Amino acid sequence: MKIRAHHKIATAAACVALLASACSGSDKPQSTTAEGFPETITLAAIPAENSSDLKASYDPLIKMLEKQTGSKVEFVQASDYAGVVEGMIAGNVDLAFFGPFAYVVAGVNGAKMTPLGAVIKDEGGAPGYQSYGLARADEDNINGLKDFAGKKVCFVDPGSTSGFLYPTAGLIEEGVVKSGSEADISAAMSPIFAGGHDSSALAIANGDCDAGFAFDTMVDKTMIDKGDLKPGQLKTVWKSDMIAGSVFAANDALGPEVIDKLKTMFAQDANVKSFEEEGFCEGDACRITDGRAWGVVPVTDADYDGVRHVCDVTGSEKCKG
Repeated sequence: MKIRAHHKIATAAACVALLASACSGSDKPQSTTAEGFPETITLAAIPAENSSDLKASYDPLIKMLEKQTGSKVEFVQASDYAGVVEGMIAGNVDLAFFGPFAYVVAGVNGAKMTPLGAVIKDEGGAPGYQSYGLARADEDNINGLKDFAGKKVCFVDPGSTSGFLYPTAGLIEEGVVKSGSEADISAAMSPIFAGGHDSSALAIANGDCDAGFAFDTMVDKTMIDKGDLKPGQLKTVWKSDMIAGSVFAANDALGPEVIDKLKTMFAQDANVKSFEEEGFCEGDACRITDGRAWGVVPVTDADYDGVRHVCDVTGSEKCKG
């Protein structure tokens, strides 16, 4: 497993990949389909898991979009949140899947976009999830965030909501760190950025990190179902407040009519049940993103005010324009 210490957000590679790719770019003039959509729609995302083929997780959604829009969907797998944010700002991304923090950061930095819907874990559920503070179950000396002081602590990515922003707020509230600055965090502990929620959890389980963070479903279900973690191997020593759900957003350059159609499309048909009925996928291959969510429900920009509040608590430079 590959984990890395982090001192600056590594944006360059991801941004170059997005900006140099054969993306349609919403700001570029192009012909439209019979349904009024651009002939090519670019969808960008980053892995929640340590995945080399993220596109496979999005194939059912891509098939749905292509059938209903008449467009060709080009999928871009970015290496970090910053790449997706920059791609949206630059106009080389039409649709993006953001963590809540990355969505807020994109808006602060000038991305003009509209939320299409947030993912839900189960049919009939509400969008939202929690960040977990984790340690090995046999680690008697770590039983809360205060015990993270002086330890090797795995975070996920500097742009991750549940893997960095909310954990930082929790550490501040517990008096472990003074602020969300890189210097203050590094003074209180040895931060390691694992790059994925599964990588963070595995690093803790394997002893590469003493403690760390990942989102709830990854630890409680996904990794156990895959056999990557044994039940009870890790203990949860902290839980965040509920976090607004990860969100699909559309570049406003697509225009209000197209965006309204996309909102309806995501709300009605971007779910496992519809995918199976349409024959887009079967069994475990039927999913929304690699987070194994069930579907998408409508949200508004105001639903992310809680994330903005945590930005205020942390004072994180990453929350600012």
